Parts: sequence; structure tokens; C-alpha cells
Amino acid sequence: MNCLSKPIRLLLFFALLFALPHAVQAHVGSKDVYEQVNAGPYKLFVTIRTPTVIPGVATVEVRSSGATVKNIHITPLPITGEASKHPPTSDPMKASTADPAFFTGNIWMMASGSWQVRFDVSGDAGDQVVSVPVPAVAISTLKMQHGLGITLGILGLFLVVSMAGIVAAAVRDARLEPGATPSPNRKRKAILATICSLAFMALLLWGGATWWNVEAAAYSLNVYHPMSVSPSLSGNLLNLNVAAYDGDKERASRSNKDFLPDHGHLMHLYAIREPEMDAVFHLHPELASIGDFRISLPTMPAGEYKLYGDIVHANGFPETLVSTITVPANMPGTPPGADDASGYPQPLSHGELGNSYKLPDGYTMVWDRPATVSANTAYAFHFHLIDGDGKPASDVQPYMGMAGHAAFVKTDGTVFAHTHPEGSAAMAALMLANGSSGTDHNTMNMDMSAHNEPLSSTVEFPYGFPSSGRYRIFVQMKHSATIETGAFDVIVP
Repeated sequence: MNCLSKPIRLLLFFALLFALPHAVQAHVGSKDVYEQVNAGPYKLFVTIRTPTVIPGVATVEVRSSGATVKNIHITPLPITGEASKHPPTSDPMKASTADPAFFTGNIWMMASGSWQVRFDVSGDAGDQVVSVPVPAVAISTLKMQHGLGITLGILGLFLVVSMAGIVAAAVRDARLEPGATPSPNRKRKAILATICSLAFMALLLWGGATWWNVEAAAYSLNVYHPMSVSPSLSGNLLNLNVAAYDGDKERASRSNKDFLPDHGHLMHLYAIREPEMDAVFHLHPELASIGDFRISLPTMPAGEYKLYGDIVHANGFPETLVSTITVPANMPGTPPGADDASGYPQPLSHGELGNSYKLPDGYTMVWDRPATVSANTAYAFHFHLIDGDGKPASDVQPYMGMAGHAAFVKTDGTVFAHTHPEGSAAMAALMLANGSSGTDHNTMNMDMSAHNEPLSSTVEFPYGFPSSGRYRIFVQMKHSATIETGAFDVIVP
């Protein structure tokens, strides 16, 4: 009985797992990585389409600009640990014959965890190396195609029947002289041998099916689930209690006490009022104790809010923690923090927002919307900040070390991606992948927090919509001491 208890438990877990929706790492419902990186004078727009199962094959696409690129080799390896010091042999990317600045390649992601793809670039300006972090996790298990299953079933039945026929013929005819007729006794033995062989093969098939289901259930335990977070609201004090994920030797644990600061904060929290998405807050809870984030909320309209909390672990693995809270009417508010932002776009039911968004202080944010937008396509989306006189804003300042921040959110809540002008990867992970300490913000080569000169009034975000549907895009830019939040809608066919 004990020998069957583990398989039965695994099978029950397997059935329960597939009754649950699949979650994705780092962002919600947006697994692919879009990043703009500089390898010396070479500028690379990188798209990494990660596999849904591990081990699996990731597709890598690179659009190069700047100095002319001749060859790119790619290597997958962990960001941290001993294995990060021993990279495997790199794979060459293939340049497009129609566009020599566009390269494609494939790499195997052999294990779950915090990985990086290293790009060895050679061209007119010599050799350079740069890395892009990739959180590699299984987000589903692949099912066999229905047609293939029927075909294999028919072939398997044919093999079973054929094997039974071979056994019957061997028992009935093996010792007969040529031309002799088997006796009734031999025929009876042949029938008995056929029945026994069929029973034996049925037992083998049952054992194989049981083994297969147990192995599938064991693999399904590796399907990624984000760390759980329990929100509670007392007055305007929000507590977010993050529980550690306890794994085993095959499924590494994720701690709730190893968070790295990303853009100066351990958590970036987006609170979006549902279902109209007519209020959005970009907040930054502080860690009060192990796994316990706290923040005194600003004044917020009453209603239910979907919470998306971005964190980064010490090995560079990012997660987005999802929960909800209900804000009561007349909740007392606390003045927002220096990096906190808010916006109040029109409700979704009032129609689609256009390419121009009027801001409360007279400024305007404008989106250079592409002529066409499709799912699973990499874009560089451009937004402009215009002052009250209709001119490009001349007083734009860094917002948490960046020219801007953006959140791409599907209106049904199935997609959330917090991105930056460099891309969708967490800055702390990007630093670790390129040899800098994730805690040393003074070495962040793209950090503009000490920049005193006004920035460009244009900000660019690389991203690709993972599926069709309606999205709302929230964009934050800062001018002088004011943090603006623009909002735009797009329907992806």
C-alpha cells in the first residue's frame, strides 16, 4: 500500500494542478524578454522567446544598429553560482539574407532558474560581450496532439495483437513437422498462451501508464507558481505578507528574505482599480520584517484594486506577486512618497483612449502609435512629453534612474508587464548578468539618478503584446518635481 501512496498522491496533485490557471514568472502572462542593450558601440534590440517547458528551446532574435555587426554567438548560463563560471560552447546566430542587421538563433534552456544569454559580438568595432537576464521556468506541460495520440494508439494496438499472434503461433506450430496439422491440444494451448500473453502485455501497459503519469505529475510540480502574498489593510496601512516558496533538491526554494533593490526599491507595487482601470498608483512598500512589506497608502478612490508587486531575488530571478484589496470609502490618506505616482484616466467603459493624453498640470503625453499592432511582435514604443505651450518639455528629469517607466496591462487582468526604456528585464538582474553587484546602484551603467541636465522629452519602451485583446498602457515620466502618469488604450487583433 505504501508503494502506491506516492504515485496516488502525485496523480491527485497532477489532476489538481491542471484545474488551476497557469502563472508566469517576472511579469504576468508575458513570458518573453524584450531588451535594448549596448555592447560597446554595438546597439542590440534583443527578443528572447522563452520555452513553456524546461528543458526547452528558446528562440533569440537580435536587431543590430550602431557599428556594423558581422557575427553574434550566444551562450546560455546561470547568472550566479559555480555553473556561471563554466559556460558551454556558444552557438552562432544566423544573419538574415534579406537584412544583414537581423540575426536569429536557438538555445537550449536545460534547467529552471535565473539565467542569462551571453552575446559575443564581433564587427567593425572589434569584439564585445553583453548579457541579457532570462528567468527560465516551466509554465505548463505540453499535451500530445489528438491526432498523434490516435495514431500511436492504433499502432500500439497493432503491436499488442501482433505479439499475441506470434506467441500463439509459436506454441501451436513451433514443434510441428512441415505440412503437419496442429492437434486440438496444441490449439487449446495456443489459445491459453494468447490469453496469458494479452494479460501480461496489459499488465505491462498498465505499469507503463502508471509510471508515465507519475513522471508527468512529478514534472508538473516544477511548473512555476509565484510566491504567495497575503494583503491586509488597517486604516490606510497596507501589509503585504510574502511567504517563502519551499521546494526540494529538484525544485529550488525561493526565499522571502533575499530581495535585491531595483531602482532603489525592494518592491514596485502597481495598484489598479477594477474593473474600469480608472485609477492607478505606482507605489513602493518598505520591508518592515522578513517577508512583510508595509506602506501607508495615499488618498485613493474607494473600490477593489488589483495589486502587482515586482520583486527581485538575490540570484536575479524576478517575480510579480498578484493580490487584491478593497479600499473603503473615505479612507484617510498619507502624502505619497517621493517616487510614488498616480493617475486617473477615463473608465474603460467610456471608450478607447487615443494617442494624446492631457495631464492635470497642462502638460500632454503623446504616443507615436504604430500604424498596425499585432501580437507576439517586438516594438519600440515612443512617447513624448509636451509642455503647456505645445513644445517638447525641456525640464524632463530621471524617474528612479530612468527616462520613464511603463506598465502594459491587459484589461482582463491576464497580462501585466512593468518595463523600462532598456526593456522588460529587472535592472538588478541586468547588473548581475553583466558583472555588477545587484546592490551597488552607483555602478549601474544606465542609472541617471545623478544626472542634473534635463533629459529628452521622448522615451522609448521595447515590448511585444503576448496575445490579442484590449490593453491599457500606463506611462510615467518626470518633469521638474512632478511625476506624470499618462494612459493609452490599444486593441491588439
